[in-house]
Amino acid sequence: MLYIIILFFILANIGYSDVPSNIIAFDTPNDNGSSITIQWDLLQNNVTGYIILRGIGSADDMKIAGRVEAIISRYEDKNLVRGKSYYYVVQAQNKEGEPSNSAALGPVVPTAQWLNRAQIPTGVGIIIFSAVLIYCIYYAKSGKRIFIRHIPGLDAIDEAIGRATEMGRSILYVSGTGSIRSIATIASMNMLSRIARNAAEYDTPLIAPCSDAVVMNIEREVVQNAHLDAGRPDTYRQENIFFVSEEQFAYAAAVDGIIMREKPAAIFYMGLFQAESLIFGEVGGSTGAIQIAGTDSTTQLPFFITTCDYTIMGEELYAASAYLSKEPLLLGSLKGQDWGKLIVIAAIILSIAMQILGFNWFVSVFRV
Repeated sequence: MLYIIILFFILANIGYSDVPSNIIAFDTPNDNGSSITIQWDLLQNNVTGYIILRGIGSADDMKIAGRVEAIISRYEDKNLVRGKSYYYVVQAQNKEGEPSNSAALGPVVPTAQWLNRAQIPTGVGIIIFSAVLIYCIYYAKSGKRIFIRHIPGLDAIDEAIGRATEMGRSILYVSGTGSIRSIATIASMNMLSRIARNAAEYDTPLIAPCSDAVVMNIEREVVQNAHLDAGRPDTYRQENIFFVSEEQFAYAAAVDGIIMREKPAAIFYMGLFQAESLIFGEVGGSTGAIQIAGTDSTTQLPFFITTCDYTIMGEELYAASAYLSKEPLLLGSLKGQDWGKLIVIAAIILSIAMQILGFNWFVSVFRV
């Protein structure tokens, strides 16, 4: 009877081992050189999971790189340094918590591939977007009319300047508290150029208090060039563009004081604004001035919408240069971006529909 039990035990464990075998480690194909893939044969005994140990430069100091379940025989070690040598050991954990290590494997060096297949959908998207953008630019340059949605705030600029001219009062331009590194401030300079040119043609005074010394110098240059373009260099007044304060509420108080003293007929708020936006809007509204605001700050848009006559929101501020200048290159770029956004939205809707219908492969195409 004892021999039968021993024989049964031997037969039950034939072909089994406590140590992971047939381990291979290789550079992950079609990637950017930041990962290594490790594979091994699954053990058939009481293994509860595997721990992958990694050594950098040598097999002496091994640290845990990751853990996988007992039914998984593959691990991809990511976020590695390209060109470095790595060593690996696969450790099997049994139900008693006793580990069994494989032999150290290495060195394995991750390298970048010429083609990263995971980025193919992104590459195709860039090609399609570039093609649409180039087509729209050439279409605009051909002289054909491109439809651009009317933005009431931009359409009202000429009305506001004309009102100030008829009333014989000044125009106040506030570029906000942002530095010249802000995209909204850069867009504000484009708006200032157009407003200053029209003001120069009508000989309407333009006042621009600034909260940044660098922005002040740029505004002076922009306004001076606008007067030159309008053929009225003699009407340029450098002293009307001045520095006030870098402190947020000191700047707000100074601008409010200018509004109350000068009582401009038109006020433009274009750029980056913070909590002072509501103060500007309320004080300007109390004087009866027509107010046009534009910012990409989502937290301040509600205050401008409430207190101003017109509000240019978010990307409308960025598109103002193309809208006002009618330059074919800018118009074509703007239209190409709109078509690109439409293609992305259509792809998202199609992906949702395919996922609902059970076609998971369509979604996986866009997964990086």
